[in-house]
Amino acid sequence: KEYGVTSIELGCQSMSDEVLLKNGRGHTSEDVVKSAKLIKSYGFELGVQMMTGLYGDSDEESIKTAEKLIALSPDTTRIYPTVVLEGTRLCELYERNEYKPQTIEEAAELCAKLILMFEEKGIRIIRLGLHSGGNVEEGFVAGAYHPAFREICESKIYLKAILNIIEKENIPKGNITLTVNKKCVSALVGQKRSNIEKLRSMGYI
Repeated sequence: KEYGVTSIELGCQSMSDEVLLKNGRGHTSEDVVKSAKLIKSYGFELGVQMMTGLYGDSDEESIKTAEKLIALSPDTTRIYPTVVLEGTRLCELYERNEYKPQTIEEAAELCAKLILMFEEKGIRIIRLGLHSGGNVEEGFVAGAYHPAFREICESKIYLKAILNIIEKENIPKGNITLTVNKKCVSALVGQKRSNIEKLRSMGYI
């Protein structure tokens, strides 16, 4: 506080002690809870980070992690699907077929759900997916890395919302008009027009 720090982020990654242990994180879920309470008690803004697709993790466990992190009432969060880089223990596990990383599609399906969970509680997601650089592209071996990962996830949210409306309103096949904020057009259209093509294959647009 003396140096003007206003926010502190915790690299929680998972709230499963088993997953934390398997990945050599060096802390427990209880450590996260205690640290979060300390940070908030001193008046700092709390940020939490979580990862999906860790060694020994599952979609169900990631949902539970999100629920437990939301219960800490953080101000912000960052969500990082696991990426396997060369020269790491995860890479060794992957090469021995002991670890199967998430694909971009699998991670996006899960993260689309996580986005809604955090946003419903008013928690800002300030990063979704790894930044480029820092040896990510050069050292990439496997996992869910894409420079536009957030947009892929948001596109899935839009498609699901559209399909829900079509079903609920029993909208007949044919031309339909979709209206969104102009900032959201690319997410609605989808990567490589994936949402448009999906709707077209169903007889719409």
